[in-house]
Amino acid sequence: MGTVTIGVSIAVPEPHGSLLQQLRAGFGDAAAHGIPTHVTLLPPTEVDSSALPAVEAHLTEVAASGRPFPMRLSGTGTFRPLSPVVYVRIAEGAEACTQLQKQLRDPSGPVPRELQFPYHPHVTVAHGIDDEAMDRAFEELAGYEAGWPCTGFALYEQGADGVWRKLREYTFGGLVVPPQAGHVERGSLPTR
Repeated sequence: MGTVTIGVSIAVPEPHGSLLQQLRAGFGDAAAHGIPTHVTLLPPTEVDSSALPAVEAHLTEVAASGRPFPMRLSGTGTFRPLSPVVYVRIAEGAEACTQLQKQLRDPSGPVPRELQFPYHPHVTVAHGIDDEAMDRAFEELAGYEAGWPCTGFALYEQGADGVWRKLREYTFGGLVVPPQAGHVERGSLPTR
């Protein structure tokens, strides 16, 4: 049957997702239009396609035990010089993301993935572009704010064309979303 490359992430909802994707493309990141704006829970992972039903069953179990939580983005960070990445920081929801990714990569599950770097939830807005453009992304999004209730995650597959496509969404088992401290209804950039 062959292998497929999958990933699991929390999609950044509209209008925030499209805005950040357009900005990422504007900074010169050629991968921007092939990668939906997201918070990674399981990085690109190659699996045998015959394992997909087991992966989907595992994701269903993880989602069923999860509860909605507030997600808030605020400001920028970078992994430079270790990795050429500028990102929007997760100011609220990072602990929940960390717990989810641990559950997804559980050694007893179908995707026991070791990570190249310690897990740090974030939203990439520039990756592998020249330093000047990285600096511009860092500065221009330093005042960015957005918030929403996170109610689940999704399984994606990377196509031969390099584009990531959603296979299935998984909704958390809880019914109530806790209130957000300092909730921002719409994404915003600072005015200068």
